[in-house]
This record gives sequence, structure tokens and C-alpha cells, in this order.
Amino acid sequence: MKNLYGYFCKFEETLVKGFLVSITFLVFISAIFRTIKYPLNWAVDLSMLLFAWVVFLGANMALRNTELVNVDLFINKFSAKIRKGIYIFWNIIIILFLFFLIWHGIPLAMESTSRQFQTLGISYSWATISVPVGALLMIITTFIKIFKALKKENW
Repeated sequence: MKNLYGYFCKFEETLVKGFLVSITFLVFISAIFRTIKYPLNWAVDLSMLLFAWVVFLGANMALRNTELVNVDLFINKFSAKIRKGIYIFWNIIIILFLFFLIWHGIPLAMESTSRQFQTLGISYSWATISVPVGALLMIITTFIKIFKALKKENW
């Protein structure tokens, strides 16, 4: 299972990098073509779709690879046991917020099925579904972090 998760993490990282490069290329090309009076409207819509996925997949990567928001000035004044408790408590708060995103993201994606990207001819749900999918991935990442913290002896 650990190897499968490792492969998924590599795939996610490659996907996010590819999407970022694609967004940059599409916006650049779109600006050039707009300058020569031949706008590529589809490039803007595709960039928006990719950006929605980059935001949530990238957030999962950031959550997995860094500690994000951390106030060491206050936390370091506590004992190791209390620091561990605070860490677990905040991760539980994060999980609750992510469940909130899923709870509201799924109806949003369902409501967006009739809305279309103007130039792509696909449902806007392909962008809005990134909210619950990204939140689910971040919940998994946060549970893994909590599990590692509980196993860790020295805090």
C-alpha cells in the first residue's frame, strides 16, 4: 500500500507540473494570438479548468510536503506531549473543514452539469469536481500525518 501511495504521489506531482506548464503556455499563446487579432478563447477556458485542478492537487502536495502554517513561537513553549496534542487537534480541525468542502462541493459539481465552458463544449462540473476530489485527497494526507504523529515517540 505504501508503494501504491508513493506512485500516486509521483503521478500527482507530474500532473500538477504538467498542468502548470500547460497553463503558462496557453495563456502566453492566447495573449500573442489576441495581439495579432486572432483570439484563442478556448485557451482561456482550458486554462481555467486546469487551474482549478492545480489549486486543489497542489494544495494536497503542499499539505503532504510541508507544515504549511506554523507558529513555533508559542508551540515551542509547551512540552512535547502537549505539542503533539495541539498538532493532532489542528489536523482534526483541518479534516472537519475538508469534509465541509466535500459536503458543499459535491452539490456544486452536480449543479454545474448543465453549465458549459463556452468554447470547450464540456460541463463546468469538470472544474468544480476538483473541490471535493482535492478535499478527499487532503483528508487522506492529513490522516496519514496524524497516524505518523501518533506513532512518533520523540516529538
